[in-house]
Amino acid sequence: MGRFLPTLYYLFGRCFNISIKEQQINESIRDREIRVISEDGEQLGIMSASQALKLAETKNLDLVKIAPQAKPPVCKIMDYGKYRFEQSKREKEAKKNQKVVEIKEIRLSLNIDVHDFETKVGHAKKFLEAGDKVKVSIRFRGREMAHSQLGHASMEKFAQSCAEFGTVEKPAKLEGRQMLMFLAAKVSK
Repeated sequence: MGRFLPTLYYLFGRCFNISIKEQQINESIRDREIRVISEDGEQLGIMSASQALKLAETKNLDLVKIAPQAKPPVCKIMDYGKYRFEQSKREKEAKKNQKVVEIKEIRLSLNIDVHDFETKVGHAKKFLEAGDKVKVSIRFRGREMAHSQLGHASMEKFAQSCAEFGTVEKPAKLEGRQMLMFLAAKVSK
């Protein structure tokens, strides 16, 4: 039986602690004195936590600590379930409205054929039209490292081919055995 109790704490006690870390509510508020605000936003003054809790219970609402760092801490009388619901609704709305910009990579080689080059440009244009960023890379192998100027020329040609749909965000730069360039979609008005 002795080993069973810590397991219960682990299963259930942890969950309660997670909710307490967010905001302290009702009996979890242990401060001696707190500043209380009513559900209308009216200041009710400084009182003990037990008095404020009784006041909240008479109105069938919760006592929620909203500013724990203040001296004395500020608590508000509110419907906590409704508050959490509205807060999650706002978070979902904000998440829905944000646009995630992905970085798509296109790899070129130093001796790429014309048709292959045009195909890669077509892919880059598609990505830029969708609003994504494009990372263009050329990997140099062996003796190709001695001809990095050819890599710069290929990158410039690629940037000019995509100029209608995107702009060079970060120009071509040699990093180790790889040359990288970033293109960003043009902002449409």
